Amino acid sequence: MLRAPFHRKDPEAAAPAPPGVENGTEPSGLGPRRTPAAPDDPRPETTVIVGGMTCAACVRRVEKALQSLSGVEEAAVNLATGRATLRHRPDWAGLDEVGKTITATGYDYLGPPEEFLVDPIAAARTEEIRDLRRRFAVGMILSVVIFFGSMQHWFPFLAALPRTSLLIATFILTTPVVFWVGSRFFVGALKAARQGTTDMNTLVAVGAFSAYAYSALATFVPTLFAAAGVAPHVYYDGAALIVTLIILGRLLEAGAKGKTSAAIQRLMELRPKTARVIRNGEERDIPIAGIVRGDLLLVRPGERIPTDGVIVSGSSAVDEAMLTGESMPVLKEPGHAVYAATINKSGAFAFTATRIGAETALARIIALVEQAQGAKAPIQRLADRVAAVFVPAVFAVGIVTFVVWWLFVPDGSFSRALLNFVSVLVIACPCALGLATPTAVMVGTGLGAERGILIKGGEALEKACRLTMVVFDKTGTLTRGEPRVTDILTGPGVAEDDLLRTALAVETVSEHPLGVAIVREGRRRGLSAEAAEEFESAAGLGARGRVAGQSCFLGNRRYLESAGIAVRNWEKQEEELAEAGKTGVYIARGKDVIGLFGLSDTPRDTAGEAVAILKGMGLKVALISGDNARTARAVGTALRIDTVLAEVLPEDKAAEIGRLQKNGEVVAMVGDGVNDAPALAAADIGIAIGGGADVAMEASDMAIMREDLRAVPAAIRLSHQTMRVIRQNLFWAFLYNVIGIPIAAGALYPFGGILLNPEFAAAAMALSSVSVVSNSLRLRRTARKGNGI
Repeated sequence: MLRAPFHRKDPEAAAPAPPGVENGTEPSGLGPRRTPAAPDDPRPETTVIVGGMTCAACVRRVEKALQSLSGVEEAAVNLATGRATLRHRPDWAGLDEVGKTITATGYDYLGPPEEFLVDPIAAARTEEIRDLRRRFAVGMILSVVIFFGSMQHWFPFLAALPRTSLLIATFILTTPVVFWVGSRFFVGALKAARQGTTDMNTLVAVGAFSAYAYSALATFVPTLFAAAGVAPHVYYDGAALIVTLIILGRLLEAGAKGKTSAAIQRLMELRPKTARVIRNGEERDIPIAGIVRGDLLLVRPGERIPTDGVIVSGSSAVDEAMLTGESMPVLKEPGHAVYAATINKSGAFAFTATRIGAETALARIIALVEQAQGAKAPIQRLADRVAAVFVPAVFAVGIVTFVVWWLFVPDGSFSRALLNFVSVLVIACPCALGLATPTAVMVGTGLGAERGILIKGGEALEKACRLTMVVFDKTGTLTRGEPRVTDILTGPGVAEDDLLRTALAVETVSEHPLGVAIVREGRRRGLSAEAAEEFESAAGLGARGRVAGQSCFLGNRRYLESAGIAVRNWEKQEEELAEAGKTGVYIARGKDVIGLFGLSDTPRDTAGEAVAILKGMGLKVALISGDNARTARAVGTALRIDTVLAEVLPEDKAAEIGRLQKNGEVVAMVGDGVNDAPALAAADIGIAIGGGADVAMEASDMAIMREDLRAVPAAIRLSHQTMRVIRQNLFWAFLYNVIGIPIAAGALYPFGGILLNPEFAAAAMALSSVSVVSNSLRLRRTARKGNGI
């Protein structure tokens, strides 16, 4: 399967982990834009920004031009984001040729996105909205006046004005509406004509100019029509309203498209502008761009953290919701990682900058989501194929309509034929087809990013909708990844706290995970003890030491029996712990066993709820683990997971996923470790949880930036909701054209004489694009209501 590419990781060892991971690992999928692709796709990838595209035909034209470049093997252009993504060989044409090709095709080459501090498409859209408002205001005012002049016979107060003079005045007023208000359509049509193609601009330009030119002839050369026995009519109002209403549609569409990327814009706006740095013993404020790696920075309560780093002094609670989606602030102390744009809620602290600028977790998350929004979903290919022939087909229908109405309809006329021809051209809307998929993907991926769910493009969204089974790795994914004390069994006359104090004394200096877990439990209860004397440890068995003058032992049965300590009276309790998937650790004082600890890697707090939600969605849930069958079954039973795949070696996990796929399952694999990467890559959908290891993040299709497993069903549900909106958009875009074009051609005329004037066709065309984008925006409301993310 083709996966969204991931980016090079800065090899800086001191870099902090992403939120939820404090071990120094972080997703390499959040780096610079020009990168090698994912491990199963070795081709490099380059993204550039293209301005001036208006419809699906523009997308097709740019893609075709870029694919003709030397070394370019695949080009995907996204209309909503204005980004062109190229997969190419290492020895390819290069960015200079890309720029020349895009410019020669008639569009604006704006360069790679990393060259801009702000999104140039967003900036251009803001300027475009201002321009469209101005043009619409002028067009609307003049169109009202033009309507009065064209329909003189409707308004008695105009009866006294000479008809010829009024028509000339109307012609003068219509000219700036058609050629200034609608200049973008003529410029776009001319660009397309130079390339030997047509697009939506061609349809509007030809339609508006046809009505304008016909009316001009009727105004200045009426004898031409009289000689042909045709009563001349003028359609200045139609020409003006066509242009004005489509400009209104573009205005509404531009505003709505801006909202589809609002999630990313909000993340960008969170970045602070200045930082407080200590240099040469002096404290001063500097711009964010002035921070260098290694700077010592101060953060006070209520301030946003300026860049990624590691705390060296002080402590605080930090709100990381904008990165992870977690609502509760996280306690940060010396040695803990902090992240740019997160909010310091309480205390002040100093930290050392480890990542700056585009290297920060926030910047790379933004880059990843932008890349996902630029990726093309497979379902979009159908719209692309239709767009390739759409405009020529519409012209063909328009010409046939004109000929039929002029020559073959009994009560037809040249005027009616022209009006129907214009109506066919202006009602056709390739824009809706081009916007149907990318706008929904933008909203869906942006909504996920706001909640710590990174979805790497339309392909992941589409495949997530076909899932039948979700397979969880056990250790570190379903469970916490570290042992915890779950049971404390004491001998006669021995209190739990006394047992823990003895164990604490022996294990205080131990580095064994089980010993560390026992010490952690003692300290959680507020207990303390001096370290035992004569401490000795036996690898894989246990430890011993002298506490209050007595020899004490902690370890497994074999270790105690080797010291001559009998454990027969405790065998039943140990067996019960083992049946529950727990590890037993004996504790003895002298020659007597005084207690037994039960330890296990306990499930995460949200694991059971996540499994229940997935099963409620009709998905099968499985657990895969390298642990022994008894331990794995115990966790599966606790979480009500029916399918448990135990004793699976790391190198065999991918084969196990393949076996499930051969049995007809569409599989999502959820994991976090290096040993999960092959299985994540083999699965239909790979989901890396809680930040995860670099290679796990790289191999995955989705990344959950927090350790709340409920985000897994939330991500799958969000995928379903996004794909539902995409299908709705495509359905309405196709249905609109399938119904609208025949009506404009006069298909309903035999049934009651129903015809569609060009101005109504233009209004319908404008409405179609706006409705598609608005339906995509509706996803924000429905996803919040039904997703729980």
